[in-house]
Amino acid sequence: MDIESRSQDRAGSMIAVSLKDLAVRRGDRTLFEGLTLSVGPGEAVVLTGANGAGKSSLLRVVAGLLPSLSGEVRFERGGQPLDPAEARARHLHLLGHQDGFRSGRTAADELAFQVGWCSGTAEAMEGAVRRLGLAALLPLEVRRLSAGQRRRLALARLLAAPRPIWLLDEPLSPLDARWRAEVGQIMEAHLEGGGLVLAAVHDPLPLPARTCPVGEAA
Repeated sequence: MDIESRSQDRAGSMIAVSLKDLAVRRGDRTLFEGLTLSVGPGEAVVLTGANGAGKSSLLRVVAGLLPSLSGEVRFERGGQPLDPAEARARHLHLLGHQDGFRSGRTAADELAFQVGWCSGTAEAMEGAVRRLGLAALLPLEVRRLSAGQRRRLALARLLAAPRPIWLLDEPLSPLDARWRAEVGQIMEAHLEGGGLVLAAVHDPLPLPARTCPVGEAA
């Protein structure tokens, strides 16, 4: 079974995310309030807004890394509530600005650690390495990789340990045109398999997506 098929099978758990009357504060400033949004299986939603509007913070709230001021984040599977802790631990990937790699370790070691932590398999990791053109980079220390190479390394985790919920913070920004197109195809396969994408962006994703404005207009 190829890597896209495995992703689709795992994403086929058909999990949805809904936000109701969400408000988020950082320091003494309320970034946004009253935000309501639902993202279902097979859907992509892009978060838009000015720098500092709260797009990244919203992704972190959904991932459980930042508390909300008010409101609710709800996960459902087959229309039934799913325990948020279970959803975040087993069914969600967050790809943020910070990839979490240790710069002095090799790309191979860092990818293997992240994939293992997310319960991915060695076979799936090999497929992700091929799909994202990483083989020649694996012996290198992470600090020797360009921003685009690091982003491809981080994206490999999403393929090697498939989960239905993808929270992506500017996923395409460091990538050149070739890899933007390739990652767009990867996202499309994820959606076709029943996964969902919630992405903070400045540049549009290369696939159909609904738009959710966050915070004040730019």
